[in-house]
Amino acid sequence: MEKLIVKGPTPLKGEVTISGAKNAAVAILPATLLIDGVCTIENLPNISDIEISCTILERLGAKITRNSTNSITVDTRNITTTVAPIDLTSKFRASYYIIGAMLGRMGEIEVGMPGGCKLGARPIDQHIKGFELLGANVSVEKGKIYAKAKKLKGAPIYMDIVSVGATINIMLSAVLAKGTTIIDNAAKEPHIVDVANFLNTMGADIRGAGTDVIKINGVDKLSGNATYSVVPDQIEAGTFMLAAVATKGDLLIKNCITKHLESVTAKILEIGGNVEEYDDSIHVWCDTRPTKAIVKTLPYPGFPTDLQPQIGVVLSVADGTSIINESIWESRFQYTAELNKMGANITAQGKSAVFEGVDFLSGAPVYATDLRAGAALIIAGIIANGETELYNLDHIDRGYECIEEKFRKLGANIKRVVEE
Repeated sequence: MEKLIVKGPTPLKGEVTISGAKNAAVAILPATLLIDGVCTIENLPNISDIEISCTILERLGAKITRNSTNSITVDTRNITTTVAPIDLTSKFRASYYIIGAMLGRMGEIEVGMPGGCKLGARPIDQHIKGFELLGANVSVEKGKIYAKAKKLKGAPIYMDIVSVGATINIMLSAVLAKGTTIIDNAAKEPHIVDVANFLNTMGADIRGAGTDVIKINGVDKLSGNATYSVVPDQIEAGTFMLAAVATKGDLLIKNCITKHLESVTAKILEIGGNVEEYDDSIHVWCDTRPTKAIVKTLPYPGFPTDLQPQIGVVLSVADGTSIINESIWESRFQYTAELNKMGANITAQGKSAVFEGVDFLSGAPVYATDLRAGAALIIAGIIANGETELYNLDHIDRGYECIEEKFRKLGANIKRVVEE
């Protein structure tokens, strides 16, 4: 079993370069299945979810050439099966994008229920509703999803709730459908825009991504023969921004899109941090104890749920009593029990948590309860007195490229070891 050993407290200082966006890449890779041709994808994050995605594509018949650590060429001209490998699709949530892509390309798919972080109820009813409105028959039996359509036809689709996954999945299934599809009450996250940009680069006709109404005019085929670079990771950038504040550090965060980080910037300024924005980088520093705050997670452009545990660490040592209201995932607060082991004073109930700021955290053995909680606990270990041992690293490796190396270059005392 691997674990991270973190010794603190240490202020982080220096420069860090942000990798490609996980949430965009795990949708763009299945989207290649819609292409009757070859494409090259660059700025892919080197994380386990991407490796699994590539293996799924290969098992479906795609040929993948690994050009470098962060670049691949995908040839999807010869898809040989409509049965996705259940042993792999169960490993992460975004495997459900295979459904929309394969419905669009092959008109049929059998896939296991998606896995991923245990953040509470994560239904896919909005996905299924969209597929059915486009003309597919969908059934869920014995842990598998079966979807089939003779020919998908464009349709108006109103989303009952704002869902990033359903917005992307319906977009994938509608690209090759006959006629026009309009997704109303669509999610607006940056990675939705990135997936639409990728598809348009390959020959699709998608308009309005990034707004709450997306219009997809179906095309006959996507020919590919193009190169696309994945957008920088908004959540990784936000993680390092909050790490700078938590550790009273000084970081220049490079290769990021500052527009995507406005809600994080606003909250950092509110609690006493400093932020300077440049064209493709952001400078964050803090030399005082953060002040209390009220945070509510919301769909983009609101404060991201994927940065809630990280700001939770900041508020655990802030001056005063803070409150976080979680509006997306009801089990997002599992990490607070781990922070309390380190001396935090957090009371979590349902979708809210009260953070009574303490003077300091102390090192302790803790467990990453999900991907973002793992990143938050690394930050907690960096600011804590003494040694922290962090377990369940599989969660972290799903979404952060070389995370301990990046923190180490910023001055953190962190190492990965194999426990006998």
